[in-house]
Amino acid sequence: MTRDATSEGPAPFTADDYAARMTAAARSAADAGLAGLLIAPGPDLTHLTGYRPTAETERLTLLVLAAGQDPVLVVPALEAADAAKAAGAAALTLRDWADGENPYGVTAPLLDAAGRFGVSDNTWALHLLRLQRELPATSYAPLTDCLPMLRAVKDARELERLAAAGEAADAAYAQILHVPFAGRRETDVAEDLAGLLRAHGHSQVDFTVVGSGPNGADPHHEAGERVIRHGDMVVLDFGGLRYGYGSDISRTVHVGEPSAEEQRVHDIVREAQQAGVAAVRPGVACQDVDRAARAVITEFGYGDRFIHRTGHGIGVTTHEPPYMIEGEEQPLVPGMCFSVEPGIYLPGRFGVRIEDIVTVTEDGGRRLNNAPRELAIVE
Repeated sequence: MTRDATSEGPAPFTADDYAARMTAAARSAADAGLAGLLIAPGPDLTHLTGYRPTAETERLTLLVLAAGQDPVLVVPALEAADAAKAAGAAALTLRDWADGENPYGVTAPLLDAAGRFGVSDNTWALHLLRLQRELPATSYAPLTDCLPMLRAVKDARELERLAAAGEAADAAYAQILHVPFAGRRETDVAEDLAGLLRAHGHSQVDFTVVGSGPNGADPHHEAGERVIRHGDMVVLDFGGLRYGYGSDISRTVHVGEPSAEEQRVHDIVREAQQAGVAAVRPGVACQDVDRAARAVITEFGYGDRFIHRTGHGIGVTTHEPPYMIEGEEQPLVPGMCFSVEPGIYLPGRFGVRIEDIVTVTEDGGRRLNNAPRELAIVE
């Protein structure tokens, strides 16, 4: 039984949890016809082992996974003590190398000399090319191509963390409605949002989009020096990490009473977002969630103003597979978590976006964000 995420926080992941993840990853690699996986520092390494180096350097750190073999983490000797403290360290073998030693020579015997390996997307080319120099018959494929769903299906403990992150984002939104908007810069409100996320338990703030008036028509507008005015529509999109897992929420507010057109556009986006969430259930293709949301916006004549995918996965990073986009035929599986975030963007005027994180259940979908979706009026 896990602890209450609102008090002490979720129970820590154990060495057994990490062992199960590494075993499953090695099995998935074998099923995909790969000799194994090579995982460099980054989100995949953190997910599989609990190890997050304090800094990514030119010194080789590499997790080697292959079905039927014990996991091995190759680390610089000066970092071995830190690696041994990782929660998953007991489930793997540490193989360290000293400065002056060839780390690729240390790693090569662990690999099938003629194998094809899946490689974490952020692996340095320097390391991969030097490893291939040691084993010229090997070949490599990025995980995005060969195992894109490696981290996509979350277990119960991961879902607990994602739910806690979502609750914190909801709480931050509830409080931001009570700060002044008119007469302040976008950056001022963005700083308020960042502070609220931290106050509600986030260890990391990844983004605080505040797009006021015409800036709201740019989906990834970075908060700037524009002074928010009475009559502005304001897109808020913010998130980060709590307990190591991501939050991401979007709401659109209005400074003072909206016009009939502004209210209508917001209502359309809200209906589209509801349609996208309602489409979520096991076995449905990712693209069908996109299609459901997009159909509503197209029906009302704004199809060409919905200019991005409907959603992205979330976990130890705030953007990861799966993606809710036309052409993605990956079926939804219970435990997958992703955003549903349609929008309408009218250049030079305003934008509207509404976003929740949704998880696939055994018979449908469940929102991890429950903040009100009505057009809120702020001052």
